[in-house]
Amino acid sequence: MTSETSSGGSRTPLVLGIAGGSGSGKSTIARSILTALPEGAGLLLEQDHYYRSQSHLPLEERERVNYDHPDALELDLLATHVDKLRRGETIMRPTYDFTVHDRAKEGVRVVPAPVIVVEGILVLADERLRSRFEVKLFVDTDPDIRLMRRIRRDLEQRGRTFAQVRKQYYESVRPMHLAFVEPSKRFADIIIPEGGQNRVALDFLMSFVRSRL
Repeated sequence: MTSETSSGGSRTPLVLGIAGGSGSGKSTIARSILTALPEGAGLLLEQDHYYRSQSHLPLEERERVNYDHPDALELDLLATHVDKLRRGETIMRPTYDFTVHDRAKEGVRVVPAPVIVVEGILVLADERLRSRFEVKLFVDTDPDIRLMRRIRRDLEQRGRTFAQVRKQYYESVRPMHLAFVEPSKRFADIIIPEGGQNRVALDFLMSFVRSRL
């Protein structure tokens, strides 16, 4: 098993939820927060690792699954893991392999930390998760910028062809964004335009997080 090590404190952990469209810069903000903290003071739970196993389907059918719909995710398991970490318990986080559209056989051991960052396009769309976040963030980036970032990521990191990326965008990514992701913006405590490029918002956010330690 892969191991992630961190150390928890006696205070109840600060839990932040970061949502926004695909390619909006959520991961950049999450990494910036964790990088600014002392070693072992923060941990990241990415929604993408909680996709349901598709091992019962042939590869051709896995490619047709709507991965941008909440039903494709085990959000209840993600919420349970947040609760366990807040109580000081270690979890075994699943790992998803996007090249084969299925969960990897081995998970990742994650131990508690004073700051827990939960990141994903749908983390504010689900009430179970929203109720567990002390701070709810929405990263608001223009659609054309998000699309270009997604194309680059899927081509370079997930082994997709341009035709596959285009098909998925029009059939599921865009309609699910309009149906679930964009409406979840209203639940945010803070809306950050332009993601990781917004240094003022990042500095403010990191100052707040450090103050809680």
